[in-house]
Amino acid sequence: MNSNGTPKQKFIFTDSGRMEKILSQYPDKRSATLPLLHLAQTQEGFITGAIIDAVAQYTEIHPAEVMDCVSFYTMFFRRPLGTNKLQVCQTLSCSLNGADDFVDHITQKYGTKPGETTSDGKFTLLKVECLGSCGTAPVIQINNDYHEGLSINELDKLLDSIP
Repeated sequence: MNSNGTPKQKFIFTDSGRMEKILSQYPDKRSATLPLLHLAQTQEGFITGAIIDAVAQYTEIHPAEVMDCVSFYTMFFRRPLGTNKLQVCQTLSCSLNGADDFVDHITQKYGTKPGETTSDGKFTLLKVECLGSCGTAPVIQINNDYHEGLSINELDKLLDSIP
């Protein structure tokens, strides 16, 4: 039972074959933690407490260790996000080359602040640490795609092209 008296929700991988394949690739089950979290997030869209408990059970580690991974890596989300995740790099190279202007522009364009989702659920704006593209700064990652060296006008065209 949860602290509010409701039964705890259990998480079940819908692709149990993929889950079993991941587990079989690692002699030490704890090494499967990140791939299992990725698989679960792909299935659910974000990481829930039930997912943390399930991954802990499969990897035979404490749920706090799974939560350590979830809280450390920026690619794991603890709440539902918009259909499109706009991740703007905030490290030095990107900041010096206009990433802060990207954040300000997106904030103004959609009326949402970093960490928030637009009212229509289409976009979530996130400020993230290094996306590993310093030589082509500024960079924005939209879902799984990198877009580098954009101007504000190019960013606008890109955003407007997203259905």
